Amino acid sequence: MGKNKSRSVKELFSFRNKSSLIIGGAGYLGKAMSSTLLELGASVIIASRNKVAGEKVVREFKKKGFKKVIFQVVDITNKQSIFELKKFVDRKFNKKLNVLINCGWSGKKNTFESINSEDWQHDIDTCLTGVFDCIKAFLPNLKKGRGNILNIGSAYSHVAPDYRMYNSSKYANPPSYGSAKAGVVQLTKYCASFFSKYKIRANCLSPGAYPFPKTAKENPKFIKRLAEKCPANRIGYPDDLKGAVALLCSDAGSFITGQNILVDGGWSVW
Repeated sequence: MGKNKSRSVKELFSFRNKSSLIIGGAGYLGKAMSSTLLELGASVIIASRNKVAGEKVVREFKKKGFKKVIFQVVDITNKQSIFELKKFVDRKFNKKLNVLINCGWSGKKNTFESINSEDWQHDIDTCLTGVFDCIKAFLPNLKKGRGNILNIGSAYSHVAPDYRMYNSSKYANPPSYGSAKAGVVQLTKYCASFFSKYKIRANCLSPGAYPFPKTAKENPKFIKRLAEKCPANRIGYPDDLKGAVALLCSDAGSFITGQNILVDGGWSVW
């Protein structure tokens, strides 16, 4: 094998002339991921179910000077909707994709006692099957772009929720969530193995704990418990994910594949 040409750190992290699709890219964490790739020069399609929220996020980015960003609606529990998104991506990026981020999620706050079969199936369909369907749909694009996949997992793909933290059904963590996210981690490893022949990388980024701002306002005592559970002694914020996203999606991470990177302030060490 020939010697790899040396490149600067700036070059390795550059997304200039690279195409990216971020499913769930208008959400609380997804927005920071979208911003990361835009800041590094990528052309980005943000896709999610909520058209109003998605178009608002795109307007915000454009006001900040990011011109290479557009929105397209998608429901990842609907194969026809994913197919329509694929046709849109094919037109915009000439059937080539360098980065696919799967950050879509939707689910109810359930305890084991309250969750029913329909809730369970909905969460699995969204969080795990939806990721599979999106990878399946965009694999030809990723082959052409020798791209890479970043799936979003959770610290709860790795450790169980501490039942003492969730003493209110309003903030409960459903059993379907961690189960689906653990499946995402394994699917990521499978893709890393079987897609390596196409020069495609696949990694998983697992955050924890990143409660919504609304939760922080409604229940500061719950936020305090979350912070005290973490060795870093605080909760996570969306910008905490930017460095890991930049590394795993760029050429700076070209020798990283099949990994589940936990960005959890040490949550999972004990």
